[in-house]
Amino acid sequence: MTFTRRHFLQTSAALAGTAVLSTPAQAAKLPFRYAFSPISWETDIEGAIKVGSKLGFPGVEPFRHNIINYLDRPLALKKIMDAHHIQMVTCSNGGGGNFTTNFYDPDLVDKSVKDHIAFARTFIKPFGYCKHFKMNMGPRPKGYDTNDEQIKRCADAMNRIGKETIKDGLKLAPHPHVNSLVQTQHEVDLLMKETDPAYVWMTADLAHLVLGGIVPEELFAKYWPRVTAIHYKGAPTRLKGSRVVAVPRSGEEAGGHHWFRAMSDADSGGVDFPAIQKFLIQKNYTGWVTLDYDASMIHKGATMEDLLASEKKYMGDVLKVDLKANMSGA
Repeated sequence: MTFTRRHFLQTSAALAGTAVLSTPAQAAKLPFRYAFSPISWETDIEGAIKVGSKLGFPGVEPFRHNIINYLDRPLALKKIMDAHHIQMVTCSNGGGGNFTTNFYDPDLVDKSVKDHIAFARTFIKPFGYCKHFKMNMGPRPKGYDTNDEQIKRCADAMNRIGKETIKDGLKLAPHPHVNSLVQTQHEVDLLMKETDPAYVWMTADLAHLVLGGIVPEELFAKYWPRVTAIHYKGAPTRLKGSRVVAVPRSGEEAGGHHWFRAMSDADSGGVDFPAIQKFLIQKNYTGWVTLDYDASMIHKGATMEDLLASEKKYMGDVLKVDLKANMSGA
């Protein structure tokens, strides 16, 4: 049967209508696992691991700058994670060192491709269990607006990277992200059209999709076979169903900061988390779901540990996650 948005909505409605009856079935081990982002810990990846382990998260998903002190010794970091019963989901690209993330400039693309292949091969692969390489697609061009040739150039680069990383068992999973090269529906559609499904998949960050004017349910209906990683993060309720870019074109908020919402925030209805959660269960999704929260989301007077603890409670109370079965480490 062809999977359509109508099927998604019908499935979600049916599941919602039987929520009470289905709760016992959900009170068990889910097919997917939860992780968190250590981005707010900067280079204190050790501190982030300790907090994640304390809260029972099975996984952690760092950026390159989070692990910069372990860049040339990944197995030393793996040893720390193993001792705390936590796994590295993947490691995103990012800053630090002579590392290029420009995928639209013809003069920089080749180096960007080589840098990403090398990073995946020398840092992520040694962990031995990672299944995908999540990466952002770098900055938008000067003047902000993109053209199709720039997106096609990016797509060609993704094909080149993915063709190599799949040899190491890593599915390349680029991340549509506001204020990055690929953020809008048109840009995502063109990227998917121009990339080879055998080499390129996708990381679907629910907040970034909404802020970029993309309806998550519609993206899943269209590209589900190519979604290999999920990021849970909310957006303002008024943006539910929005099809226009919500964030400004410049400044700190262009990248989504201060527009992101935690699942437990009152104004997080731009993403329907209960419906998405039920959908993932129904589809027997077996990847990772990462709570990709940054420092801009921490409530005044609180810490990221406090916020993640609140999210864990939300997961149990609202998403009906059996915390003992699903939040006890790797």
